[in-house]
Order: sequence, then structure tokens, then C-alpha cells
Amino acid sequence: MNRFTAMEAFVWVMDTGSFSSAARQLQVGQPAVSKMIAQLEDRLGVRLLLRSTHGLTPTEAGQSFYERAKRSLEEAEEAEVAARGAAATLTGRLRIAAAVTFARLNIVPKLPIFLAEHPDLDVEVVLDDRNIDLVAERIDVALRMGSLTDPTVTARRIGRCRRLVLASPGYLDRAGEPVTPGDLVAHESVIYAQGGGGSVWSFRKGDTETSVTVKGRVRVTAAEGVRAAVFAGLGLAIASEWMFGPELSNGTVRPVLREWELPPLDLWAVFPSGRRASAKARAFVSFIQSQLTTPGQQPPAPLAPLIAD
Repeated sequence: MNRFTAMEAFVWVMDTGSFSSAARQLQVGQPAVSKMIAQLEDRLGVRLLLRSTHGLTPTEAGQSFYERAKRSLEEAEEAEVAARGAAATLTGRLRIAAAVTFARLNIVPKLPIFLAEHPDLDVEVVLDDRNIDLVAERIDVALRMGSLTDPTVTARRIGRCRRLVLASPGYLDRAGEPVTPGDLVAHESVIYAQGGGGSVWSFRKGDTETSVTVKGRVRVTAAEGVRAAVFAGLGLAIASEWMFGPELSNGTVRPVLREWELPPLDLWAVFPSGRRASAKARAFVSFIQSQLTTPGQQPPAPLAPLIAD
């Protein structure tokens, strides 16, 4: 009767958050989707969704069924893609999670190219500087930076970027430019109070390593705050070239201590634990990896992928 199954309809309802949104994606009327979900619940003998004025909430059985159903549909899609080879097209919705500033500067501007390559694919970008629960938020792939502390995640390193100490020209004209890491103790610093940030900055120059505990009257919990504070002349900050690429090019910010190296920043593609990475997620990761490669340079060799291909 329909071009899609009740299981597919349920996954769409979960992914979009409502019957009406799922119906629009499936190009059918809302009553058809509601009827299919009701029939599915009758067949399974359990309630999958709780309906209230606040929206839809999956029951414990519904959440479990969703995870298994989505995995089954992704595996079916994988089989179809493999069978069709180069003629295969990606369809459906891809949910991506990424830090706000990184996505704004490096992901969203590239999406027109990716979407043009995959005209039947929709992309939803979930922006959050925190590491959100990928399963609970139904994320297909997250882009995370820094060191991965969770040994259970399925991840692959897809990029590496230099980190720099930088400030606005106005601040440097007023406070002077540090020549050695030790000079930083006499400066104001903008401290990023998230993973990978903090007030202890470590440097290397040849065989020499040193760490400096900086002081700062401004601490922020989001990268956008670091950018705003630097532009306002509030002090020096450590940041990646990904975070200040345009401003480093046009001189809005200036790097200092160029002879000293900071630990580089790694970019990881992280997938929900226990699930095979979908063809959509893998295609997006490959695309972003190619877009982040600096012309004339080779991309970093990925660490041994934890994804089953």
C-alpha cells in the first residue's frame, strides 16, 4: 500500500520528532503515518510512543526498537549501495553534531557542495560545544576536537591543525608582544573553560619544553566567546587555525611566539557506539576530510579506524 514500511515510518517519526514532519518527509498525509505507527504498536503488543502536549516521547521499548530498527535500515541501505556501486545515491536525513564555531566556519559554508553532490539527502546540523549523547540525540556522526577520553566510542581521526597564541593588534599595541612563554605571566589571557582549554599552556621549541600558568579575568565556556573576547582586546588566547582562519589571513588577529610549538588539535569523526557507520555518515566524513586538507599538503594519516568497513 505504501512505498515505505511501518518500521521506516517509525524511524522517521523519531528522527523528525513529530508525525507531521515525518509525513512531509515521506510525502504522505499525517493520518497515514499515524495509522502505520498504531498498527506497528498493535503488532508488537507494546506502546512505542507517548503522546502529550509537549510532543512525542519514546517509551523504553520504543527507544530500544528505534535503535535496532535504524541499525537494520542502515544495513539495508549499505547493502543497496554496495550492490548498485557507482550508481547508488544517498537519501534520507543525516544528523551531524559539531562545535558551534568550528561548524560555522568550516562545515556550514561547505554544505552547498556536499548537498549538490547528494540531491536526495537532507542534513541536520546539531551545534553544541559540549559532547552530547549521540544515541539519545540520534546523531549519525559527530565531529569532535582534542583528545578522546572515552575508550568506548567508535572514532577516526580525520584532521589535525596547528594551535597558536594570538591576540588583537590593539591588545598587542597596548600590552606589548611576548617574546618567550615566560612573558605570558605578565599578560591578560582569555581562558577557554572547556576540554582542551584551561590556564596551563604547554610549549615546545626543539628539545625544550615548558609550561606556563596564565592569568585571566575572562573565562568563557564556548569558542564563540573566545573569539569575541580576543576581538575586544581582552587578552591573549590559545586557538586553532580552524577557529581564527579568516582573521589570521586578514590581520584582524596576530599570532605571537611563533618559534614555540603548542600541541596540535586533532579532529575526530565519532560514531554512535554499537552501530555501523552509515553510508551517509561515511560520505560526509570523507567530504569534510577532503575539504579541510590544505592545498599542497597531505591530510594526516588516520589512526587505525575503529569502524567496521
